[in-house]
Amino acid sequence: MEESSMAEKQIKLKIKRQDTPTSVPYWEEFAIPYVPGHNVISVLMEIQKNPLNAAGKKTTPVVWECNCLEEICGACTMLINGSVRQACSALLDQVGTELTLEPVSKFPVVRDLHVDRQKMFDALKRVKAWIPIDGTYDMGEGPHMAPRDQEEGYHLAKCMTCGCCMEACPQYNPRSTFLGPAPITQVRLFNLHPTGALNRSERLEILMEEGGIAECGNAQNCVRVCPKDVPLTKTLAELNKDVNLEGFFGFLKK
Repeated sequence: MEESSMAEKQIKLKIKRQDTPTSVPYWEEFAIPYVPGHNVISVLMEIQKNPLNAAGKKTTPVVWECNCLEEICGACTMLINGSVRQACSALLDQVGTELTLEPVSKFPVVRDLHVDRQKMFDALKRVKAWIPIDGTYDMGEGPHMAPRDQEEGYHLAKCMTCGCCMEACPQYNPRSTFLGPAPITQVRLFNLHPTGALNRSERLEILMEEGGIAECGNAQNCVRVCPKDVPLTKTLAELNKDVNLEGFFGFLKK
């Protein structure tokens, strides 16, 4: 009796689809048998095996992006029942068996649930989110970091560039030049590193430009949706102080 009841139970999905980056989006509904242990990605994989919509009509497989399936790569960000999160860690036993799936709205759609996050990666390049080390010869043991800096850097390094914070940020939108919380907080991470600190002023000066930290509205939506609990608002506050001090002492140097 229990097995029969489980077989009759269905997972119902309403998915916002878009065939090309420039085509008009539309909604399509699907239904698949319920099986314990499903997450949103495995449900999409079931649809991919046999792409029939809820009316039984043959359709194209739903397109999405994923990689690690363990909330590390950040690729499977989407809106699930209106909330931005990672699809791989969205277990149906927690989010329910009636799902509305949409692509995130702050990045251009490639197709269906797959979006192009290139703008975020370009922002990381702009803030020079790397440690410039010459690896062509042995330079010996690297510099030591204070335990306090190691602890702070560890939490910042958990960022997986998933874009959840960008989606939740009201200041990050097509009408704004704001770099967004994820790239900006990485400035703090690389400035904490003894070698990265050699470019500290250069990074902070970038945050003084258009699209920099002054455009943060302190909505604090970013920290609420971060799947890795990166201390975004605390870090933005620390960077505000760093930028102000850099601007003040930079002015005196002139």
